[in-house]
Amino acid sequence: MARWKKPTKEQVLENRRALALRARNGDLRLPDAVAEIRKGFGMTQEEFARSLGLTRRQVAEIEAGAANPTLETLEKIGRLFGFGVGFVPRPSPNPARFKGTFRAI
Repeated sequence: MARWKKPTKEQVLENRRALALRARNGDLRLPDAVAEIRKGFGMTQEEFARSLGLTRRQVAEIEAGAANPTLETLEKIGRLFGFGVGFVPRPSPNPARFKGTFRAI
């Protein structure tokens, strides 16, 4: 298996821009978001876990969708990237049914 190589500073910036765009568009979902945030920083699971006060196993389980992280843990992860935890409306098949928009902060 090939060893994961740390991205360059330019790649990290591009990853972060792409991730922020996906978040703004509502296309960022758990558990993939956690792995993408971590990779956006160019961090291994071990480094990411240490920065959050978690274990590598906890990070791996969150990324695999095998964990049920607490709100506190999700807020810690989001805070690293300037994200908040909240609800995002799903696209409605009937646009007339939902006229307003909201953003959880």
